[in-house]
Amino acid sequence: MVSRKLNYCRGPALPGSGTLEARMIITKTPFRITLGGGGTDLPAYYQKYGGFLVSAAVNGYMYILVNRRFENNYQIKYSKTETVESLDDLKHPIVREALKLLDIGPGIEVMSMADLPAESGLGSSGSFAVGLLNALHAYKGEWRSPQQLAEEAFHIEAEILNEPVGKQDQYIAAFGGVITMDIDTDGTVNVKKHSFSHDVMDKLESNCIYFHTGIRRKSSQVLTHQSAAVAKNDEAVLDSMHRIKEIGIQCAAHLEQGDVDWFGQSLDMHWQIKKRISINMSDPQIDHWYNLARENGALGGKIIGAGGGGFFLMYCPDSRDRSRLRKVMAEEGLNEVRFRIDLEGTKSLANVN
Repeated sequence: MVSRKLNYCRGPALPGSGTLEARMIITKTPFRITLGGGGTDLPAYYQKYGGFLVSAAVNGYMYILVNRRFENNYQIKYSKTETVESLDDLKHPIVREALKLLDIGPGIEVMSMADLPAESGLGSSGSFAVGLLNALHAYKGEWRSPQQLAEEAFHIEAEILNEPVGKQDQYIAAFGGVITMDIDTDGTVNVKKHSFSHDVMDKLESNCIYFHTGIRRKSSQVLTHQSAAVAKNDEAVLDSMHRIKEIGIQCAAHLEQGDVDWFGQSLDMHWQIKKRISINMSDPQIDHWYNLARENGALGGKIIGAGGGGFFLMYCPDSRDRSRLRKVMAEEGLNEVRFRIDLEGTKSLANVN
């Protein structure tokens, strides 16, 4: 049985820490969906104009296990298994840089598992980084706030590894629930965690339908193009980004007022604008699925994340339309995945002795 209490036992001293070492830590970190303002969390945009997003954590999770290892080396298990003597030989970039950042020496094992596939537009790399840092800090007997975990994760991904990522994924993974992120031009993130009524939460969970397209894609290509266009002051892209930010601001206001259907309608506005940012956002097959959904009761929808594949979010307020929509999409070969909103964010589950 897994205990929720973290029990510490004496082990080899961690470099520079002088603390007790946990035998094993397991963390659970949610994935996310963007409700509004997606893309304005990219440094190329917010450093000039400030960003604003509304994001929700969902009950698909990344699990990270960190274990004290008898052998004096590093063993990392993900889709591959790496066993190395030196961190410099470790190929997994986020694990390598997280271990360096926290000054954790050999004699450690890290393993990851996820409910959902990578490259699906749900912020998996951000969830991985936040969950890993949460586990490593707990392994050292340390506690970090959600904001600190999010900033450390962003620092690793964006500033050390130079990945074209924004701040949304790390923050929603750390905080959970439904949050708004107001990002200053200096990168400071002001987070508001919303406590909506049960009616609003029920409508968000029941009216939002998620279909996996079966298309796996790396977000870096779209995000790199988007950041480059902003840096070059591309007027069309900048206009689209400004409008997307405004939709995010309005989305937060309407949800606060309980007008969930406005959010559903805004998805169509968001998607039509988003497609103008990059030719890689959509393709004829994705457009076909979207039009079919609109013909069968969806007020609006969009590809979650950078675009090009992964999960399709559709908003359908009528229960009879939802049944028809599910049938039509199943006939198209799309698999539905049902999500609820995760309220907790990243957390340590247990120490297993």
